[in-house]
Amino acid sequence: MNTQEAKIVLETALLTAQQPMPLAELRRLFADELNADTVRALLDELRVQWTGRGIELVALASGWRFQSTAAMRPYLDRLNPEKAPKYSRAVLETLAIVAYRQPATRGDIEEIRGVTVSSQVLKALEDRGWVETIGHREAPGRPALFATTRQFLDDLGLRSLEELPALGATGQLPPQLAAEFELQFGTGAAPIPDPAAAAAAGAPAPAPDPVPTPDPATAPPLAAAAAAAPAPSLPAGDDSAQPTA
Repeated sequence: MNTQEAKIVLETALLTAQQPMPLAELRRLFADELNADTVRALLDELRVQWTGRGIELVALASGWRFQSTAAMRPYLDRLNPEKAPKYSRAVLETLAIVAYRQPATRGDIEEIRGVTVSSQVLKALEDRGWVETIGHREAPGRPALFATTRQFLDDLGLRSLEELPALGATGQLPPQLAAEFELQFGTGAAPIPDPAAAAAAGAPAPAPDPVPTPDPATAPPLAAAAAAAPAPSLPAGDDSAQPTA
């Protein structure tokens, strides 16, 4: 099989796949006769060949897939007018904190947000597949440690946590990721309130989070109050999804 034939096989498999395909699965197309570096090189060539079209080949946390480009989304949305549910500010702020501070306990989240975190907030994130429990901290009560999932990275079009951009001085996301976050999760990009600043200003203590129901009027961010805490060491994603340089 020559290079062109191998690329046609990869292209066909990816275009018909329902989910991102990891490198190990793509190698099975060739009975593992092609090594990982060769398959990555072929995928990079395919990605270049599709540049400038309405479809692009991308590498995500869980593998490679073809997807529509951002420029095509306004047109495709006309075929699917139903909008995804918008999540409450409590849900999105909690997700942002977990993304930038993981692994984080419920106590960590409450300390940063300055409010009690409802169990239903965390359940909403777990049910959506964005957050999962990865262990327990060796501390009194052994609180659960929460982290984001590969599904979260896939939904944002990222390969690993290292691709999350640094927050701005005010806790704002860069415009490109804020726009992607709004598209995927139905939210805007306002910064998370700083409880320390509110206390210094003499503001009353906020009430605990309400039950997280979809709210079209809210506009929370993926800003992380991680601006108020040391940056964590972020684990890398699956090497099988990494393209070649």
